[in-house]
Amino acid sequence: MLDVVIIGAGQAGLSAAYYLARHGLVPETDFVVLDANPGPGGAWLHRWPSLTLGSAHAIHDLPGMKLDAGDLAEPASAVVARYYGSYEETFELPVHRPVKVHAVRRMHDGAPTDTPGPPLVVESDRGVFTTRMVINATGTWDKPHWPHYPGVETFRGRQLHTHDFESVAEFSGQRVLVVGGGTSAVQFLLQLAEAGVVTAWATRRPPEFTTVDFTPDWGREVERRVNERTASGWPPLSVVGVTGLPLTQQYQDGISAGTLVSRGPLQRLTPGGAVFADGSSFDADVLLWATGFRAAMDHLAPLKLREPGGGITMDGVRVLREPRLLLVGYGASASTLGASRAGRAAALAAIERLSVPSDV
Repeated sequence: MLDVVIIGAGQAGLSAAYYLARHGLVPETDFVVLDANPGPGGAWLHRWPSLTLGSAHAIHDLPGMKLDAGDLAEPASAVVARYYGSYEETFELPVHRPVKVHAVRRMHDGAPTDTPGPPLVVESDRGVFTTRMVINATGTWDKPHWPHYPGVETFRGRQLHTHDFESVAEFSGQRVLVVGGGTSAVQFLLQLAEAGVVTAWATRRPPEFTTVDFTPDWGREVERRVNERTASGWPPLSVVGVTGLPLTQQYQDGISAGTLVSRGPLQRLTPGGAVFADGSSFDADVLLWATGFRAAMDHLAPLKLREPGGGITMDGVRVLREPRLLLVGYGASASTLGASRAGRAAALAAIERLSVPSDV
């Protein structure tokens, strides 16, 4: 039986693995990392090629190894895949891939949870793992959010999500409605406009551009605000929804050009486009849903963690309903902003709990 199974080899999962090893757990013997991807890189592995290192959100260093920035014009997916792969090799982390986890269960439902045992059972397409602790670091990439609007099923054009975006070249000569108020929506709008594509932007609220300095103190305040909800059992807000959009010169130019000016909220969709809340309309060939993601945790459903409000009650990375489970990539750590710190916190929490003598 393993001491810890980490599910997911993104930033938070690799950070947790690093700190488990630093605190004496033996790779392969005491803990493993299960990753569904075909290679290193986490969710970055799937990002569109036009998202370069220079245009991506800050890619934060993993503990113990700095990222060599290199060519800012190189696709971020390639940079991060290479960096994560080197990291796994350097620290000899026990990453198994591709492994798809189907379910995490209690070996004996109703058993006491005040000791490290009895074990949890991790069921996957590569077999069953029994473990005293699970650190779940599956992030959000595998669960894109598709909101529903009246008339969406009648729209005759193409609909796709950020998750499936590849290149602006495929939209040449088309009219594209971008829906969503986050960074991805802004980046798509700028790329499409540069390629000569006619666009419109729909947001539920006015875009929240900010000139605040993204300092460590600011980052901690953002995490605190996000964590307030998870501590109360409510579904987390997105970190971007709390931070706002940095008003860079590029974004300011986009606003001045009319590209980054929202038409406001959608009222409904039609076979040929969209009608906005102010009654105006836009003829569209494509709906690009830049509407974010939700935590990819369907495999944890057998543990029955959800509160009536739909969230999971947390104390930091600890799950109150199941102390043998630690969540990273949920709430504040769903962003690279706090993923490495969350991985460290989860590793330390696991080490602390495993030190409690088991009576099983």
